[in-house]
Amino acid sequence: MSNHYYSKAPEMKHNRQTVETLLKGQKLKFVTDAGVFSKAGVDYGSKVLIDAMELGEADRVLDVGCGYGPIGLTAAKLVTQGRVTMIDINERAVELAKENAGLNGIRNVNILQSDLFSAVTEKEYDVILTNPPIRAGKAVVHRIFEEGYAHLREGGYMWVVIQKKQGAPSAKEKLELLFGEVTEVTKDKGYRIFRAKK
Repeated sequence: MSNHYYSKAPEMKHNRQTVETLLKGQKLKFVTDAGVFSKAGVDYGSKVLIDAMELGEADRVLDVGCGYGPIGLTAAKLVTQGRVTMIDINERAVELAKENAGLNGIRNVNILQSDLFSAVTEKEYDVILTNPPIRAGKAVVHRIFEEGYAHLREGGYMWVVIQKKQGAPSAKEKLELLFGEVTEVTKDKGYRIFRAKK
C-alpha cells in the first residue's frame, strides 16, 4: 500500500476536514485529507518558514512539496504582482491544493503534480520555498537542493525549514556546498530556517 504522504497515489480512505488558520496576517481556509502531510492542520515547521520568508510583490516563487498548499498559497497572497508554482508528487495533495486555491480566491498559482522538478520548465525563479519530505530520505532532500539551485535565477533565494534532529546540520552543509551564501535566519523549537543565495 502507498500510504506515506510522499506517495504518488495514497490509497488510504478519505477523511476530509477543513481547517482555518492565520498565516503571515492572512486568514486562510484549507481542506485536508488522509494521505497528505500534516492533515490535522498546518504543521509547526511550515508556520515557522511562512513567518520567516521574505518575498517581493513581483517575485516568481516555486513551492517544492506543496502538500495541500499552506506555504505556496500564503506566498501567492504576498506576491500580488508575481506568480507561484506549487509542486508535489502526491496527487491527492495536488487536488487539495487546487481546491484550496479556489476556496481562498487565489488565482496567481500554477499547481502541478511533479516528481521533484520533473514537471517544472521554468529556470528563473526568484524564490524557492521548501519544507522537504524528510521521511523520503536524505538523498531526496539533497536532490531538492541540487535541482532547485538550477531553477533559481542568479541572486535568487532558496528558503528551507528543517528540524535539527532531522538533519539540519547536514542540510546546511549541503546548501553551503551548492550556494555561495547560507544564512540561518531563525530557529524555533528545534526548527531551523535556512536562506541560501545563488
